[in-house]
Amino acid sequence: MAAMGSTLADRRAARRAALLAAGVAILGDPTRPGVSVRAVCRATGLTERYFYESFTDRDEFVRAVYDHVGQRAHEALVTATAGAHQADLPRAAVEAFVDLVVDEPAVGRVLLLAPAAEPVLSARGQQLVPAFVTLVHDHLATADPDERQMTALGVVGALTALFAAHLDGTLAVSRERLVEHCTALVASADRP
Repeated sequence: MAAMGSTLADRRAARRAALLAAGVAILGDPTRPGVSVRAVCRATGLTERYFYESFTDRDEFVRAVYDHVGQRAHEALVTATAGAHQADLPRAAVEAFVDLVVDEPAVGRVLLLAPAAEPVLSARGQQLVPAFVTLVHDHLATADPDERQMTALGVVGALTALFAAHLDGTLAVSRERLVEHCTALVASADRP
C-alpha cells in the first residue's frame, strides 16, 4: 500500500480511503452482512490499529462512510449542473445521480437504504436532505419562494423513493427507463 517516498500523511490518507471504500462495499452489500471493525479490517488487510488511527469507533466510521457517499453525490450533482442550460438541467442531474447510485449500487444502497437499516444513520439521512433540496430549489424557474421550496421538497422526495425502489428491486425497470422517467418528473415539476 505504501509507495516509495510517500509521507506519513499520504499513507494515512491512503489507509483512510481504503477503509472508506471497504465501508461502502460492506454497508452497501445487498445481503447486509453488518459493519464491524473486524470485517472492515479484514476487507482492507489492515490491522485494527490503522482503523483506530482514523476513527474512534464503529459508529463514527459508519457515519463517515455515509458522509463520504453523500459528499460524492452532492459533488456529482453540482458538477453535472454547473453551467448547464436550464432546459438541460433535469437530464444532467438525473444522469449524474444515476451514474453514481445505480451504476455503483453499493453507493446507492449506502446513500438511500442504509439510513433505514443502520440505527446510527437514522437521523443522518435526514441531515443530507436539505443540501439536495437546495440544489433543486436553486435551479427552479418559479419566482414564488414557497412554491420553489414545496416543489424542491417534492422532487427530492419522489426521486429518493424511485431510486430506493430501484435499488431494492421493488422497481424493476431498465436504467434507461428510470432516467427517462426521472428526467420527465424533474422537468415537469418546473413548469409554470
